[in-house]
Amino acid sequence: MTDRTLNYQHALVTGAGTGIGAAIAAACARAGARVSLVGRRHEPLAALQASLPNAQTHVVADFDVTDAGKVRAGVASARAKFGPIDIVVNNAGEAPSAPFAKTELATWNKVLAVNLTGTFLVTREVVSDMIAKRAGRVINIASTAGLTGYAYVSAYVAAKHGVVGLTRSLALEFARTGITVNVVCPGYTETPMFERAIDNIVAKTKRGRDDARAALATSNPQGRLVTPEEVADTVLWLASAGAQSITGQAIAIAGGEVMVG
Repeated sequence: MTDRTLNYQHALVTGAGTGIGAAIAAACARAGARVSLVGRRHEPLAALQASLPNAQTHVVADFDVTDAGKVRAGVASARAKFGPIDIVVNNAGEAPSAPFAKTELATWNKVLAVNLTGTFLVTREVVSDMIAKRAGRVINIASTAGLTGYAYVSAYVAAKHGVVGLTRSLALEFARTGITVNVVCPGYTETPMFERAIDNIVAKTKRGRDDARAALATSNPQGRLVTPEEVADTVLWLASAGAQSITGQAIAIAGGEVMVG
């Protein structure tokens, strides 16, 4: 059995306030890591901190992954509390939907900025800690949208394909430094983002929420939605000592929806 304890390691998780990010942050804390809970809004981060059995957490709010200055300041706050960063989980993201012909340039730019440029800015800011130690874990959260195509979310699909490509490039660049770089690609997952997608379907099609949920669940051959805890468990494995030889991989958590090979 792989030892998944992360005792005294410093994990920084973006988008940690809700959904997948909250599940990942909680899993890392329970595994013994010191966790910097990073996000734009203080309230959900503070609520998560209060719910954790591990007091080794630090809230870093007003952290906009698209703003290099705020990223620098937030990472500095995290380092001041817990020291150099050993694990970074780039989870922050958003996925507005629209037909391609009606996608505004501002929407396109924002989606790429949050999902792709944000991953670049945060990783660039923390990787010096890992290079100095010759050890570290960069774990990016993408989506099955980074492995295949979906209609009406072209900006999101493009951004997540970019995250997969960035992951593979960095895995090769850092292969001899003790740093691993991987990307986790969940299918439809029970999160606030998923609920917003349901709201959009209901508003546009007048279908009931249960029908909309069931329709999206059919994309998973298992006929179910993924849970945030399943994603968190995969992240915990990638952060563990037993995953040292796993790098440059895009791991789909989608019940067989996407098979990479």
